[in-house]
Amino acid sequence: MELWQLEAYAEIRNLISAYNSFGDRGRFDEMLNLFADQAVMDIDDGRLYEGVGQIKKIFTDTNDSLSKGDSPSYIQHHTASTHIEFEGTEKANSKSYFSVFLSHGIDHWGRYEDKFENINGKWMFVYRRVKTDGCLPGGWAAKRLEEKN
Repeated sequence: MELWQLEAYAEIRNLISAYNSFGDRGRFDEMLNLFADQAVMDIDDGRLYEGVGQIKKIFTDTNDSLSKGDSPSYIQHHTASTHIEFEGTEKANSKSYFSVFLSHGIDHWGRYEDKFENINGKWMFVYRRVKTDGCLPGGWAAKRLEEKN
């Protein structure tokens, strides 16, 4: 492995971690700075969110939903088994598993599929797919799915 790959690998791992850390703490502006201006996000709801403005709506809607009723005292995203592959020196892809814990315990889990580009010397998300594989019956994610159906 070359030095640039080690540096890029560390920066991409930090990018994935920062996404969860900023999101869990409601630091959405900092989280959105991790995305390229024309990035795309697919959260498995039947539409693509294109551009930072549309992506921001995902998180304001989620924050509003978590604030309703019995709001959890915390939210924690945990990412594991991240595998990164490079397409030259300026593009990379990764796949990871995630689990989300709220005050009642594990709430939902799934996979991230990401695409990154090195833009002006900084690795950024250009695409993120969030695929929820399962959720706790009666939990927050399960209630959101019921509302959508």
